[in-house]
Amino acid sequence: MARVLARSALLAATLLLAACDGTQPLIKHEPKQPGPFPEADRPVATIVSARWSTEEARDRLNEASRVMDLAEIRKGMTVADLGAGEGYYTTRLASRVGAEGRVLAEDIVPAVRDALAERVTRERLENVSVRLGMPADPRLPENSFDRILMVHMYHEIEQPYEFLWRMRSSLRRGGLVVVVDANRPTRDHGTPPALLKCEFAAVGYAQVDFREMRSAGGYFTTFRAAGPRPDPAAIRACRINDESKAG
Repeated sequence: MARVLARSALLAATLLLAACDGTQPLIKHEPKQPGPFPEADRPVATIVSARWSTEEARDRLNEASRVMDLAEIRKGMTVADLGAGEGYYTTRLASRVGAEGRVLAEDIVPAVRDALAERVTRERLENVSVRLGMPADPRLPENSFDRILMVHMYHEIEQPYEFLWRMRSSLRRGGLVVVVDANRPTRDHGTPPALLKCEFAAVGYAQVDFREMRSAGGYFTTFRAAGPRPDPAAIRACRINDESKAG
């Protein structure tokens, strides 16, 4: 009997030591992968510059003010500026939302992100945070944003369905995604409106507004989350002729 008890004690000690092995986590959290997502059935534009035009030229056309007015961006809102580049919209959004609001400026190019962070510090924009995004995942906190801006950058997203799927949960109730782009093929640094609407709809967004906007280089449109977010396996890639300019 004593020998049996001794063996039991030895086994228990061995299991305890194994459980406390510092090389193995006591609780394993396996990340749940939502994929696979469909590939975009259209060309993807390369990132050629963080600057679309000079800030002075854009202000002469009243671009940012007009976009913010149409998007109904107000004091106290929380706004994300994706593909923020040199910060043309970031700085103006910071002024529009005021001290009670917040702006998250994001870019996927580390050098661009760093330069923007320096500008934010230099201009003392205390309501602005700058971070590095991922090509297929903006990594935005859930239920946090009243508006998400995507200005002249959508055509550079290589995995639009995954990107939009991951972004969707970060919108607050009543929140909007604001897209400004040119009405031309994606390979030419634009997005045909019909293609844009189809890709957003495939991930569970409904178009709210659309209008031509020459002062911003093309058009302005907004989307809201509509219905449940689809299972990634159920998403079907849009196959709209990218050469078309149908709105």
